[in-house]
Amino acid sequence: MVQKSEKYTVITGASSGIGYETAKAFAARSKNLIIVARRQNNLEALKNEILQKYPALDIVIKVTDLSILENVYRLYTDLKDYSLETWINNAGFGNYDSVAQQDLKKIETMLHLNVEALTILSSLFVRDYRDIAGTQLINLSSAGGYTIVPTAVTYCAAKFYVSTFTEGLAHELRESGAKMQVKVLAPAATKTEFGKVANDVSNYDYDKLFGTYHTSQQMAAFLLELYDSNKIVGTVDRENFSFKLCDPLFSYSGNSKHNQKTSK
Repeated sequence: MVQKSEKYTVITGASSGIGYETAKAFAARSKNLIIVARRQNNLEALKNEILQKYPALDIVIKVTDLSILENVYRLYTDLKDYSLETWINNAGFGNYDSVAQQDLKKIETMLHLNVEALTILSSLFVRDYRDIAGTQLINLSSAGGYTIVPTAVTYCAAKFYVSTFTEGLAHELRESGAKMQVKVLAPAATKTEFGKVANDVSNYDYDKLFGTYHTSQQMAAFLLELYDSNKIVGTVDRENFSFKLCDPLFSYSGNSKHNQKTSK
């Protein structure tokens, strides 16, 4: 099949929260979208909301559970006929509990989604688009991907992976002269479904339990700031909730004499 000439932005986890608002924010910039999530009704509502304001856009819905490995590969294969410009790995969820008491089936699913799916989709996208000017990969980490939070140790460890993987990939592409930009967004508390899922509850009061937080609309705006910048990291300070754009935060031993020697 002939690849479509129009360019598309892919957003996973688009059925609610930051992903939902990010889709609307990119639509406001006249970006065609491929929105991905498990809940078809939510995606249909998002598509209708966007098309009411921007009827000329093409909004493609992909309903899938990315915590299942075969679905991750199938999703990417299904998008081979589209010309992709930006890929945003937003799908993910958290967990609050001690390591000793955490529900291991939930943790297994969380790691499949937050780590495995993100890594595979990032790798496939970079493999195909690394040398195409204007392309961007943005991975959603967390302030907990730079700080260990009590009762969220496993979640933070998963997000540390996202942060280091994405920062390292950004270094790798810059050193190789690739044209793609790779970036990581690290929100702090954001009023989404995160609190309910992480705590396994049906109601979650952000005002009572956090007091200070960002809205999904605010985080989508921060993501656009990151998208527009030449910086690699966009992070929210957990103490004062300020947002800043910066260079990679983890040490990088790119020039160390102790690195493995590679043959030329």
